[in-house]
Amino acid sequence: MNVTRNGLLAQVSAAHLISHLHIMTVPALLPLLPGVMEVGFVELGIAIGVFNIVTAMVQIPLGFMVDRVGAKRMLLAALLLGAFSFGLVAAIPTYSCLLVAMVLAGLANGVYHPADYSLLSRGMAPERMGKAFSVHTFSGFLGGALAPPVMIGVALMLEPRWAFAVAAMAGLLVCALVMPGVGQGLPDQGTADASRVEQRPLATPLASLAILMLLFMMLNLSTGSIEQFSVSALVGGFGVSLPDANRALTVFLFSTAFGVLAGGVLADMTKRHGSLAGIAFALAACLAMVVASVPLSPLMLALVLGATGFLAGVVAPSRDMLVRAASPAGAEGRTFGIVSTGFNLGGVVGPILFGFMLDQGWYTSLFWAAAAFMGITTLIVLLQEQRRVKYLEETTLAGAN
Repeated sequence: MNVTRNGLLAQVSAAHLISHLHIMTVPALLPLLPGVMEVGFVELGIAIGVFNIVTAMVQIPLGFMVDRVGAKRMLLAALLLGAFSFGLVAAIPTYSCLLVAMVLAGLANGVYHPADYSLLSRGMAPERMGKAFSVHTFSGFLGGALAPPVMIGVALMLEPRWAFAVAAMAGLLVCALVMPGVGQGLPDQGTADASRVEQRPLATPLASLAILMLLFMMLNLSTGSIEQFSVSALVGGFGVSLPDANRALTVFLFSTAFGVLAGGVLADMTKRHGSLAGIAFALAACLAMVVASVPLSPLMLALVLGATGFLAGVVAPSRDMLVRAASPAGAEGRTFGIVSTGFNLGGVVGPILFGFMLDQGWYTSLFWAAAAFMGITTLIVLLQEQRRVKYLEETTLAGAN
């Protein structure tokens, strides 16, 4: 059984790696695409926005489809559609084709979170769930980190269209891994037994869905501000050189990834996932305020941002455990599909908000905003933890009566 579960985790994590590789393919190639497609950065930004908007629109209905049609079938379809979308740009490297591809890739991207979390939630043992979620999340960070060197490397050695071809071929390769008869241990509907159901609700209250969706949005705004705009803010308003700012961001990103792995171990050691996530993010908020208010040497800046990233990463598995605890058995796809939409909403709002801050010269405000969103996130996870404890107490009392 452990072999089967390990195979499931490897296959789902590989699919998650591809999803993040595809998310980062166009952003990684941004320096080269204006000359290839004869458009400006605004047009390319619109293409990226189309991807996020489509994902936000389809993720909830696709979550319901995952529960109805089967997570494995949907995951295979997403991998094939994603591969086709980038293969289309490789064959016809024009801006109009890129827009069509972003619609298709956004549709494919809407499948991954509901399908992945549904398969893991049903197929992994409860005592290993935190570690499974952490490995899954880590693989996504790894896929995003691989995109810039791989895509730019291929584009410079050959030409940008071949970078899109590589993205397509990577999707096909992982699709083969999870195909029936090739990948083993990937159940279609999951095999949850009574021992895995724990004390989970028969239905997810709308209030819990709203809270969890807001949580995902705040998480995106908290870390997205640093991931996407910290280099510009540090160079423009803190007197940090471009190499030192890039180095600090790199430390933040890698620390976040390894924080996810540590968070998985911690998540399996406690039932108080909201408390764990709240403590970690409260500390991260304090460190973000240090960056905003205290002059730091390049070394100290990298260390403080690295610690911030590590703590932000620790939150991820506990976040996923909170969502799973709020999801009825058999409805994981729709639940994760609904709450994950918060990520996409943050992806639409965040760049506009933070870009406006930088255009106004409010460089320190970027880190104050990150700290504020982290503080809001802390309150949200503690509120959700309180709701979960109250539900368990009511369930136990009803059982006793």
